[in-house]
Amino acid sequence: MSDTQYDYDVLVIGAGPGGYVAAIRAAQLGLKTACAESRETLGGTCLNVGCIPSKAMLHASEFFDAAANGAMADMGIEVSPKLDLEKMHGQRRDAVKGLTGGIEFLFKKNKVDWKKGRATFQDAHTVKVGEETVTAKDVIIATGSSVTPLPGVEIDNDKGVVVDSTGALELHKVPQKMVVIGGGVIGLEMGSVWNRLGAEVVVVEFLDQLLPGMDGEVRKEAGKIFKKQGMELRLATKVTGVEVKGDKAVLTLEPAAGGDSETLEANCVLVSIGRRPNTDGLGLENIGIETNKRGQIEVDHDFRTPVDGVWAIGDVAPGPMLAHKAEDEGIACAENIAGHTGIVNHDLIPGVVYTLPEFAGVGLTSEEAIEQAGGDKSKVKIGKFPMMANSRAKTNHEPDGFVKVIADAETDRVLGVWAIATVAGTMIAQATQAMEFGATSEDIAYTCHAHPTHSEAMKEAAMAVQGKPIHI
Repeated sequence: MSDTQYDYDVLVIGAGPGGYVAAIRAAQLGLKTACAESRETLGGTCLNVGCIPSKAMLHASEFFDAAANGAMADMGIEVSPKLDLEKMHGQRRDAVKGLTGGIEFLFKKNKVDWKKGRATFQDAHTVKVGEETVTAKDVIIATGSSVTPLPGVEIDNDKGVVVDSTGALELHKVPQKMVVIGGGVIGLEMGSVWNRLGAEVVVVEFLDQLLPGMDGEVRKEAGKIFKKQGMELRLATKVTGVEVKGDKAVLTLEPAAGGDSETLEANCVLVSIGRRPNTDGLGLENIGIETNKRGQIEVDHDFRTPVDGVWAIGDVAPGPMLAHKAEDEGIACAENIAGHTGIVNHDLIPGVVYTLPEFAGVGLTSEEAIEQAGGDKSKVKIGKFPMMANSRAKTNHEPDGFVKVIADAETDRVLGVWAIATVAGTMIAQATQAMEFGATSEDIAYTCHAHPTHSEAMKEAAMAVQGKPIHI
């Protein structure tokens, strides 16, 4: 089949952050592009039931908590809040509707054809979408991920007793007691929402610390912060069973290392133990692609799969399952297809937990940096600065957290940055960009930062690498 016989230059399967960005970028580069998506709306998990709606609920619940639990009163604002949960859900749905509709507008603006339906490969250049068959010179797999099930535990979002993250967004009343299975990003974000709105929240985590993958000091501090906020943490604990009895659930727990079991009753159980790539039903066997042990599609540096003309990005490809990683890969993949040079630095993908305060990091943890130095701690220099010594954080009654800069002791090049602050997710962009340019801690320390801002803590932490912060 010659190039002129294809229906499209590029077909993207999936319209989540990676897919819709890849489709728009491909169209911008002059390629005739289509995007296959089976949802009724564009945007994938992130915009419909993930990143965006959860932030809407996090933001709204912060206001309620500030009004209900004294933070406003401490600043001279006396209020007695009344929760209208349905209205809170309404503003969340409005945000989702506006943003997903915005992507549909961008598709039309950039002349991307939306093919509605589930996509299955017939061969490497032929994909059946619903009842239609579409051919393309290049096909990008961007089907994202879905919730990892807990063996033996059945999710029923409609009933609202045992739910996943999607169901946790739609609860029609505040549960009296909620158990969150999994102390990662999603569990802590959704647990925070319902904790602020009045639920008694218990977090059960198999590991001995929250937030796997983050810096050890950050993980330890996270435990202190969430306990202070009223969450009960059951660390080094595993769930061996969940039984639904009417409108309640009974969980069976035991120590992760083994031991006597116990039961725990809850009105709602949130299962949030991770996500898995969406590859079922794609017909990968029809084109000779096998997934790895994690269910992902292996790709090369340019996002090519082993099959010529088939590419993969986002959650179905190796790496962290993050929307911004998928977006960057979408741009780079489209550029590679168009004959340009698209690159993603996978060593510098920032991660953020959007609780209050936020937890963010990029690059190496201190543990990883020391390990890369052969276990020699003297080869790594670390600077820390507490947010309670930052004038803006102190003025705003936001004392929790710190910024931590990890540098190579010999070259001073920054290896990793970790932050706990109300705006850590925004602050981490500075560190990511600095590291992309190969910055030293001195480069950050001698860059003028506006006063008074939370970001001054980044400057002071960088100064602390050399042992000379000003305000502590």
